[in-house]
Amino acid sequence: MSDKSTPISYGGQAVIEGVMFGGKHVNVTAVRRKNNEIKFLEVPREDKAWVRKLRKIPLLRGIVSLIDSTIKGSKHLNYSADAYADDTLEPEEREKQKEKEDSGWSLSMIIGVAAVSVLSFIFGKLLFTLVPVFVEDFFFGDTFDHYIVHNLIEGVIKLILLLVYLWAISQTPVIKRLFQYHGAEHKVISAFEAGEELTVKNVQKYTRLHYRCGSSFMMLTIVLGVVVYSVVPWDTMTERVIQRIALLPVVLGVSFEFLKLTNAMRDTPVLRFLGYPGLWLQLLTTKEPNDAQVEVSIASFNRMRELDAQYENVTVHQSVTGSVLDPAKG
Repeated sequence: MSDKSTPISYGGQAVIEGVMFGGKHVNVTAVRRKNNEIKFLEVPREDKAWVRKLRKIPLLRGIVSLIDSTIKGSKHLNYSADAYADDTLEPEEREKQKEKEDSGWSLSMIIGVAAVSVLSFIFGKLLFTLVPVFVEDFFFGDTFDHYIVHNLIEGVIKLILLLVYLWAISQTPVIKRLFQYHGAEHKVISAFEAGEELTVKNVQKYTRLHYRCGSSFMMLTIVLGVVVYSVVPWDTMTERVIQRIALLPVVLGVSFEFLKLTNAMRDTPVLRFLGYPGLWLQLLTTKEPNDAQVEVSIASFNRMRELDAQYENVTVHQSVTGSVLDPAKG
């Protein structure tokens, strides 16, 4: 079935000095190397039948998509981190780094964990779920009696932690450029969805903000978390912590569905404001890209579309051969 008959909502993520785009059949990362060449990592999508079924179930599909994108995205982050290491380390340092990799700890692991997509998953589930609970209880535990007031204050603390964290990491050169590539990714998707020819000049006309973004998802988990957690009362700190952990999947699922809703309503004048909080957060998680970064993003997107088209022309059990795909790298 072609793309014309089945519209696809493409997505991607920024990586170190590059961009990854996920297609219908393949995920492609393009990175800019030190010699100015653009190199690609091309990994076929091999979703299990049961995973595809889960992706169709409301609420549950959000959790599945989050876990799946984090696992697959880490492969591309590690690839870009290794390329970055090759370009920045001296030969002697690179040899030492290989020894560390052999021992099970590598620069790619460090940068991969430091990158926003993976960190948002780890800290979003641990730091941003439980730490605000203890902070709120420490400062306001005896101040208010109603649990909903405590939930609201907890939500404000979560938001402050998130903003401070994003601002702090954006001050580092690597993450600042990562956020620029994040903006380049959004611009390419927006230009494509508008039917524009993907040239640097055309793409740069579009905003770096996009309704369908992981940053918006983070904001939604905070806002909707207050609502979900307020449905079930709690009396003790133990009950509160257990409730947060138990309802976390519900918060993720509801937030995913709400994100899809805001994206669908973005052209409706009265309802488009629903996605504004997420767009405001993207002012921190994206930066204006330069032309060279947009060029990389376009190259990644075009390569992904090219490989998707090749897959559409082969049988279900046949793969694209030659040097196009390298499943081993995935």
